[in-house]
Amino acid sequence: MSKLSKKLKTKICQQAQNRCGYCLLPQSLNPTVLEIEHLLPTAKGGTDEEENLWLSCRLCNGYKGVQTQALDDETDQIVGLFNPRTQDWHEHFEWNQEKMVGKTACGRATVKALKLNNEIILPVRKRWITAGWFPPTD
Repeated sequence: MSKLSKKLKTKICQQAQNRCGYCLLPQSLNPTVLEIEHLLPTAKGGTDEEENLWLSCRLCNGYKGVQTQALDDETDQIVGLFNPRTQDWHEHFEWNQEKMVGKTACGRATVKALKLNNEIILPVRKRWITAGWFPPTD
C-alpha cells in the first residue's frame, strides 16, 4: 500500500466514527490500531482514493483479504460483500445477543466471509456487551 497522508487517514477515521466498518469495533476497545483498508483491494485494481478506503479492525481486514464477493448460503448466490462507505450497516446486519446476523444476502455473505462471529471475538464481545460498552447504539 502506498503511503496515505495523515490528513486523509484522519478524515477516514472521522467518517467511520473511529470504528470498524464491518463489526463496528471502536478504537477504544481495540488493543491494536484500526487499519485503513481498501474496499476494492489494490490486487484487484483498487486505488488509494478516498472513496475506496475505509476503517477496519485487523481481524475483519485480515479475513476479508482480497475478497469482494462471497456465497450467501440462503440463496446459493455469489454476492458483493458489504461496503461500509456506501451501504447502511443496519440495513444488512443486526445483533442477536453477541452475534452479528446478516439480514440480507450481502449481510449473510459478509458475516460468513469475514468470520464476524469467530471463536476469538465472541467471548470478548460478550464481555463488552455485559459491561455495556458494545454494540454501538447508533
